[in-house]
Amino acid sequence: MKTRAAVVYEHNEPVVVEELELEEPKSNEVLIRTGASGVCHSDLSVVTGAIYYNDAVALGHEGAGTIERVGDGVTDFCPGDRVILSFVTYCGTCRMCLMDKVCLCESYDVPRGFQLDGTYRLYNKSGKPIYQMARIATMSEYMVVPEQNLVKIAPHYPLEKAALVGCGVTTGVGAVLNTARVEPGSTVAVIGAGGVGLNVIQGAVLARAERIIAVDIAAKKLDLAKRFGATDVVNAGASDPIEAVREVTAGLGVDYAFEVIGNPKTIVQAYRMVRAAGTAVIVGMAHHEAEVSLPAQHLVSTERQLIGSFYGSCRPRVDMPKLLSLYEEGKLKLDELITRHYRLEQINEAFADMEAGENARGVIVFD
Repeated sequence: MKTRAAVVYEHNEPVVVEELELEEPKSNEVLIRTGASGVCHSDLSVVTGAIYYNDAVALGHEGAGTIERVGDGVTDFCPGDRVILSFVTYCGTCRMCLMDKVCLCESYDVPRGFQLDGTYRLYNKSGKPIYQMARIATMSEYMVVPEQNLVKIAPHYPLEKAALVGCGVTTGVGAVLNTARVEPGSTVAVIGAGGVGLNVIQGAVLARAERIIAVDIAAKKLDLAKRFGATDVVNAGASDPIEAVREVTAGLGVDYAFEVIGNPKTIVQAYRMVRAAGTAVIVGMAHHEAEVSLPAQHLVSTERQLIGSFYGSCRPRVDMPKLLSLYEEGKLKLDELITRHYRLEQINEAFADMEAGENARGVIVFD
């Protein structure tokens, strides 16, 4: 069958929207009609090569849609089911999965972009195989994906809102509640008030943090941060962010600092913002070749912790429905995250707007 998708052929070149050939689902796979796909900085990182695929790749890792057909062996899903796409594939039985670290599943030793059997499902008009970002490729009208990547949701949730839970919301809120386990009354700094950073702020609100300090260089993003629950803002372009955060916290530093940019400089800033025995949580995905340098003795003498958070340390089929319930209860802002809708053909414009700081989240809508 045919599908239109956003494809990266060359790094740092415009994304190509073109018609591709999509194979039918094989065993334990499903065909999804995409309803919406968020435009996330990780998608742009594939364009730039910071997240590296060594050949042409169809973009998109944050999405929701409706099942059209299922392959042999699929028993938990059927046509008509509405689903969120998880960008991690996990078995549920390996050591990491049994430790509730399903995002670090050890079972699937398949190269990035392939399906679980090591083959492709997408081809362009010349017959060239196309990788699927995160094995899903949500910036496509249709997707064939493993059933392990699906989270079933109730049919009344709007797909454009559910799509955001597929990455940005889960990554941000989960970093606070699952990875760091922020305690009530804590002080929190969030470096980077983009789409994921705003959800870190929302997570800190849910955790009942006392002070939530948003740090960014864009005034528009700092204004958004206050709408999502930040109690204080720091413009890192106007002052030293480390000193500014310490000033807000009477010279002590924060209990928790979250870096949501993926930049070695701001990773170090997050570490230096926390108090003795505090925790710096790295959420942003840096370039695959980037490294960070910290004073080794300082790690010991202050007992500060530096930890990573991948996908908010989530359990997709447990956490994502919970997040939608919080939205339904008015405790989680999803409507306010979407600042612009795009058609698939506008993907390059969507990336330009994101780089300019115009959106909390842009969303590509298909229906």
